[in-house]
Order: sequence, then structure tokens, then C-alpha cells
Amino acid sequence: MQSCGGGNLAKDNEKGTEFQSNSDTIRFATYNVSLFRKEEGALAKDLKLGRDTQIQNVAGVIQNVRPDVIALMEFDYDASGLLLDYFQQNYLSKSQYGEEPIDYNYAISVPSNTGVLSNADFSNDGKIELPADAYGFGRYEGQYAFALLSKYPLDTAQIRSFQKFLWKDMPDVKQPKIENGGNYYSEKAWGIFRVSSKNHIDIPIKFPNGKTIHTIIAHPTPPVFDGPEDRNGLRNFDEIRLLKDYVSGENYLVDDNGGKGGLNAGSSFVIMGDLNADPIDGDSPSGAIDQLLSHPNVNNKVTIGNLIPSSNGGKVHNKSIKDKGDPAFDTSFFGKRVDYVIPSNDIKVITSGVLWPTDGEPLYEQVKNKSASDHLLVWVDIVVKNN
Repeated sequence: MQSCGGGNLAKDNEKGTEFQSNSDTIRFATYNVSLFRKEEGALAKDLKLGRDTQIQNVAGVIQNVRPDVIALMEFDYDASGLLLDYFQQNYLSKSQYGEEPIDYNYAISVPSNTGVLSNADFSNDGKIELPADAYGFGRYEGQYAFALLSKYPLDTAQIRSFQKFLWKDMPDVKQPKIENGGNYYSEKAWGIFRVSSKNHIDIPIKFPNGKTIHTIIAHPTPPVFDGPEDRNGLRNFDEIRLLKDYVSGENYLVDDNGGKGGLNAGSSFVIMGDLNADPIDGDSPSGAIDQLLSHPNVNNKVTIGNLIPSSNGGKVHNKSIKDKGDPAFDTSFFGKRVDYVIPSNDIKVITSGVLWPTDGEPLYEQVKNKSASDHLLVWVDIVVKNN
């Protein structure tokens, strides 16, 4: 597997998967795998050992669904790429629970704001320390980060990230306020506060028939764990807005290398990630996820139409939760639809799903009771046509 960290981008690997025709079905997936640990270095030990039950369960799920491209949310950052190599060699390349091994020739571990200590008191407690005063909540650098695995080459020269984009530089920003109408964050804190709690990144993937699809990944902060100022809720809204503005081609955006503007018009894309926002239930501000689900540039069949990813397991597990949304669409054990795979409107979607097995179905024991993760794998099959 060709691995890379954010600062050392990989070269293309010649062993990429070959297309069988000029138009193929490709499975894109996102999965919050909960592969973070309480202490730095602990995940490396579990991955290197090759005998961790939770990681085996996660690998079994991936082997069962067999995505061609998968975003791994909450996979600790490692600039060397070794963690992804261990995951591939010690888990994915070995059969789990009778599932067929699966190999990914390309991988990238994405740098994250989590655990990167700022020089300002974000928490207003008179101290500057982890985890609360990091650019993204984290006890060590890269906790709760994310990664990408692909069977197809990554166009690493064209990757764009917005890890360092400042919240204050968004037009009509949702700046948190205190009860008297003043600003929650000090002038110093607001001047350096980054909008992305982890990262917002565009990783183009090159397919053998000449097609490029921009894989756009983010993991906005949960809209909870705050106070009446709703600082996390507002940040969640604007992190989703950054995705919306990027695929809208907004000019105000500046990436980490100084490149200006959003995605070029007419580009094909797939947005993926745990966006921590349900369209009907939950604590995110009104309309947060609707910024994407109803966007004219996305395939609305898979966001609000008849191809929304669903499962029987969600119906069974969350039927007693008093939410208004259909539990078949839930992607988490806490009864919310928060994980998304959203193709652009020029991409044809064949089918979609959430791997949430019911009793008697394969991997039921490995998924139930959060045995793999508190989230479920979400997948969408698309047709990749010639340019």
C-alpha cells in the first residue's frame, strides 16, 4: 500500500485496480471507525499487535461491504503513514470472521487541528492547555483525525486542504455571542480561530478511464458540549457551510497553499464524512445539513430522494427513540443520520446502503452494541463514466 501523511504526499502506485470497461460502478463509503485512543501511541500498539477485537470488527465490516474508496473517520493522524500500513497488513489483509481480505493500494493520513495547541484561551478559563484550547478538541495532536483508503490513484499534486482557514474570514460568519450581545471569544482568540475542527480536504482520485472525482472529506465538530452561546453548534453549521461554499466555487476561500476559490465549475465530486448533523433531529442549528442535502450541485436522489442510504438494523435498534426522522436512515447508535456520502449531480447513483445487520445476518455480533463503532458504514455505488 502506498501511504502518505499530509506533509509527504505519495507517488502513484502502478498496481492500481483496472477498470473492466469504459463505464464502471465504484463504491464510495464513509465509516466513523472510532479508532482513536485516550493516549497518544496507544492506537499504534493495537494496530501493530494485530489482535484487537474492535479493530477486527471494523476490518470485518469493511471486508463485507468492499468499498473501492473509503473515508475512515476518527482514525488517529500519523504523518509517517505507518498506522494505515499496520491496519492494512494486520487486519484488512487478513480474513476477519470469514470475510475475504481486501487491499488498498493508496492511502493518506490527513493532518488535523485536533490536539494542536493554540496560543489563545479558547475556553475562557484563564489557562491555555489541551484539550480545550486546541484548534480542534483533542488530548494529543491528531486525535479523532481521518484518513482515506483507495483502490485507485490519488492525484496528490492537486490536493487542497483548508485546515488553517480562519473562521472570521467567512462572509456573514456565525460568530458566537454571550447573553449581553458581546462576543464569546476574545479578540485574540477570534483572530486565530480556525473554522475546521479537524480539516476540510479535497483529494482528487484518478480513474483509468480518464475520469477524476474530487473526494471532499470533513468531520465537523459535534453541535453539543457547549453553553448558551452555542459555539460548537455554530461552528458545526459553518464547517458544513465551508463544504457548501467549496462545491459552489465561492471566491473568498483560500486553501493552505494560498490557492484561491472553491471547486472549479463542472468538476465531479463526492462529499464524505461524519458531518454531525441530522436533517430532522438532534442539536445542530436549523438548516445546517440542508445546506448540502438540498444543494443544486449534488445528487438529490441520495440526499433527499429515493436513494437515501438505509438499513433494517436502524429500524430495529432505534425504533423506540422518540425522533421524528425515519430510523432506517440512521447511521449511528444514538439514533441520528450524521454520516454521508454525497455525489455531485452529474454522477449517476445505482444504489446505496448502511451496513447495520439485524439478528441472524452476517456480522450482527460484530456490529451490535457498538462492538465495532458507535457509527455504521455508509456506502453509495456510482457509475464512473469517461470524460
